Amino acid sequence: MRILVGRAAHQAGALSSGLRKLGAEVIEIPFIEIHKPRSFRPLDSALRSLSEYEWLILTSVNGVDAVWSRVRKLRLNQTDFRHLKIATIGPATQKAIEDHGLNVDVVPEKYVAESVVKSLRSLIAGKRVLLARAKVARDVIPRELRKLGAKVDVVEAYETVVPKTSRIRLRKLLSDGNGLPDVVTFTSSSTVRNFIALAGEEKLGRHVRKIKMASIGPVTSATLRECGLSPNIEAKAFTIPGLIRAIAAKSR
Repeated sequence: MRILVGRAAHQAGALSSGLRKLGAEVIEIPFIEIHKPRSFRPLDSALRSLSEYEWLILTSVNGVDAVWSRVRKLRLNQTDFRHLKIATIGPATQKAIEDHGLNVDVVPEKYVAESVVKSLRSLIAGKRVLLARAKVARDVIPRELRKLGAKVDVVEAYETVVPKTSRIRLRKLLSDGNGLPDVVTFTSSSTVRNFIALAGEEKLGRHVRKIKMASIGPVTSATLRECGLSPNIEAKAFTIPGLIRAIAAKSR
């Protein structure tokens, strides 16, 4: 199978190598780039005021990396975080935090925002929460936690942008009727929207029926449907290994 991996260049390795081990031909064209926010002032201010918070929520490895780059810049250390309860989405984000010597208190059963809210339902009333995330993200967590009585501060830790350098490569790939990928992988809603922006509706309309769309989970699948694409493959475990298993199962 020819599989197109659209993760950010610095994060494509695990998905690509896992697919190659199963015999796939992998094509890497990033649909997403991670950029610094225009200003670090809100994030820095929140980090300097960590003593005022009781919970820290991080929803991605990118968020962890962005926060800790500022932690080092501000010369903070583990002791500044010790009083905090920490919640994450998924094992990869949990491991990224634990690699910094901190414990994670809540990892929901399902790795989506709604499950984070469910896991915190009885723990969060009256608590002050810091949520560090991408500039553009779903508002499920802050909205629902506020309904439960939490005081939630949302700060931008990074932003995701469309990598313009991928446009020519992707359109050339989709123009080759004989060299089309069998599967395109999507690991977030941003990768779906950026794929469409990069490919252009004309290219998608011509070839989309020949390509299977593989989604990491229900939120990404919903975005595919909203954009007029069918999630032919959806991971049962909303992780990179889960996505690899789902693609492998469909290839048998």
